[in-house]
Amino acid sequence: MIKILIADDHAVVRRGLKQIVSETPDIIVADEASTGYEVLDKVRSNDYDAVILDISMPGGDGLNILKQINKEKPKIPILVLSVHPENQYAVRALKAGAAGYLTKDSAPGELISAIRRVSCGRKYVSLQLAEKLASDLETDKGRQLHEKLSDREYQVLCMMASGKRAMEIATDLCLSVKTISTYRSRILEKMRMKSNAELTHYAIKHGLIE
Repeated sequence: MIKILIADDHAVVRRGLKQIVSETPDIIVADEASTGYEVLDKVRSNDYDAVILDISMPGGDGLNILKQINKEKPKIPILVLSVHPENQYAVRALKAGAAGYLTKDSAPGELISAIRRVSCGRKYVSLQLAEKLASDLETDKGRQLHEKLSDREYQVLCMMASGKRAMEIATDLCLSVKTISTYRSRILEKMRMKSNAELTHYAIKHGLIE
């Protein structure tokens, strides 16, 4: 029996995932978590065959939570199930240690296949994502500007480009407005841009925001 932890801050999503899993004979939802802090607490206290993780939850940056789980419980495979399209977060999630990446609009059968695959110690990615990963391995040359940002800088970029103000971003990420302003300055410098408008245009052009 494959025991999984479902980590998502939306009760409706957790209920839906439990319903999908309940129709399989070999997978059981052993636990649930709704915040990053709760995920870490439960992973530290229990053993799971896989963690289904949403990287957009309160209580800590999702990618940092992912890295922390890998550091403390490296044998637990993590399947990221996110609302973000693959081109936004998939590569970063896999580089952070995820065993697989799926979007929430994936078919139930694909989710079940992914859970079974990662619980056996294998990776699960789509064909398009596999091609992108192969391309990224070839060379660092020609990387797009946003790929040179740190995970936190990239997260702040996407939030700014989505129209959120510094105060909103600071609240969502549990950081100070001053810290967000510092991230903004670093992002502008690394991407050789001068304004939020330029960042927003870039994000839209490269499909970083919907």
